[in-house]
Amino acid sequence: MSGNVRITLHPSFEVLAATTAARLITRLLDVQSERGEATVVLTGGSVGIATLRAVAESPARLAVDWAKVNFWWGDDRFVAHDSPDRNARQAAEALLDHIDVDPARVHAMKPSDAGMDLEQATADYAAELAAAALAEHLASDDHDGDAGVPTLPRFDVLLLGLGPDAHIASLFPEMAGIRTKDAAVVAVTSSPKPPPERVSLSLPTINSAQEIWLVAAGSDKAGAVALALAGASEVQVPAAGARGRNKTLWLVDGDAAAKVPGKLMARQDN
Repeated sequence: MSGNVRITLHPSFEVLAATTAARLITRLLDVQSERGEATVVLTGGSVGIATLRAVAESPARLAVDWAKVNFWWGDDRFVAHDSPDRNARQAAEALLDHIDVDPARVHAMKPSDAGMDLEQATADYAAELAAAALAEHLASDDHDGDAGVPTLPRFDVLLLGLGPDAHIASLFPEMAGIRTKDAAVVAVTSSPKPPPERVSLSLPTINSAQEIWLVAAGSDKAGAVALALAGASEVQVPAAGARGRNKTLWLVDGDAAAKVPGKLMARQDN
């Protein structure tokens, strides 16, 4: 486990969601203070959505200028726009519908009823990422014409959930998505967890984030957390491959941390 990986242990699911929400609010405030705007990549799952709900319920959320927060997603299910399975819909119900967001800064992946097939929706999201990266590049003070234009915008915080099989986003063990290195976004056609079709950021795109926060709760995640922190292969244990540029935070409850060796738990983030 590299030096920029830290673990934060929480006593329960509820405390994990609440403290992750408080941490996110603080981080967005810090980034906005430095840069004027901030960018977060959202995740689904029970803890991810509970975290967003806790942000919406926190009085401290009022300190964030939500109109200057850019929202992206790590993955989404390729289903109809109004499907309860969509991460984007769940995030809207938990948080986005309750804060003053700029719709132009909310970058949801296309649903299945948007007139695109899965491959087109995947290409569309990659193009949207590239367009945002170009806009950031042109707005910066140090760009040099069009030389060296990045293909990804800056991600200040990227949230990831974790499956019992150690999948992150929709990158599943041994499947093509986790092996993809040459694309920003991947199409998933046979997810072992329904629904089968999904759009997901690739691992290199995930790892472009300044900070990655992996949030896990429950005893069914204990084996996956332990294997990932022990340095397993990312192909077999996708969560093991998640590494933020500046920081990688594991935010876990006691049940999810139950199989992590004590010497690794000593790396707790303070």
